[in-house]
Amino acid sequence: MGKTRVEWIDLVRAIAILTVLYIHATDGIYIISSDSMMHFGVYSRIFQFISLFIGRIGVPFFLMITGYLLLDRSYDDERVNKFWSKNVKSLIVVTVIWTVIYALSLQLVVTGSSQVNFTEGGNLFFSHMWYMPMIIGMYLSMPFAASAIKNYNTKTINSALILFSILAFVVPFITLLLDMQGIKNVSIQFSLGFSGGVYGIYIILGYLVKKGFYKKYSSRSFGILAIVSFLICVLFQYYAFTRGYDFFLWYEFPFILIGSLALFELCSRVKHVRAFPFVTILSKYSFAVFLIHNLFRLPLLPVIVQLPLTEPAKAIVLWILLIVLSYIAAAIIYRIPKFGKFILYMR
Repeated sequence: MGKTRVEWIDLVRAIAILTVLYIHATDGIYIISSDSMMHFGVYSRIFQFISLFIGRIGVPFFLMITGYLLLDRSYDDERVNKFWSKNVKSLIVVTVIWTVIYALSLQLVVTGSSQVNFTEGGNLFFSHMWYMPMIIGMYLSMPFAASAIKNYNTKTINSALILFSILAFVVPFITLLLDMQGIKNVSIQFSLGFSGGVYGIYIILGYLVKKGFYKKYSSRSFGILAIVSFLICVLFQYYAFTRGYDFFLWYEFPFILIGSLALFELCSRVKHVRAFPFVTILSKYSFAVFLIHNLFRLPLLPVIVQLPLTEPAKAIVLWILLIVLSYIAAAIIYRIPKFGKFILYMR
């Protein structure tokens, strides 16, 4: 298996799912704990801010992998229909199935526990499902985007990407800074529909990495970019917190873009991945675990928050449990004949 797989892609996919589980564990603990604790200690808050940066790396990694693997292809009418039939149709069916599973599971958990609020539980249960309609939309557009960019060299694509990034990341960031300073209602609206918006930009970045566009820059430069992006994200969150400003780090924050690209490019330069068989397992079941893990998060949360531990320690415990239980469940479901692969969208 190792000979037919791209080692660093499996590494990035494994990192991506582990960071997604990590942020969902951390978010869950802090959301539940905030009901009884109005104020966390400064170190606990810093841990939360650091965790948000780590957790926000996962989705950009998944999207850049998508661009890396799917945009550098040729599509004609037959291949478009085949791509949609194999990927989009199956994703839609899987999304509907898992939405029903989560809806029924939420009813059972709420009914069986007086500690779980229906609205709060629903928000936690379905918090990751926003990704599914987004990636379905990206897949629908993928053949057209792939055909379009083949007509241009990487310099032209990068120039367009910089312009779109300014509109999608920099302008909203400036608006955010003004709003934090009390200058309200300064908002410039741009229509970036055909670009795929913020998420489409991440996909195009993956394509440019595939084309080797960033190889002219040293690994040291990307390492510095990753560290600086991390520090800015953490410090900006802390600054917003000290001002009492309600800021939530999300994927349109420019330093999530820069930091995730820097780390993705660095990973693409890894020639050999240690413990690759183990990494391959993490990668193979990554999307299945993404679908499954919230089934364990909500029932575990009321138990974990009662432990005599700090919030960071509780988050780590929950994260480890989510990893273990989700991978075990994925491996079991995968082995159900004629059903496991389909419901988990495993190829």
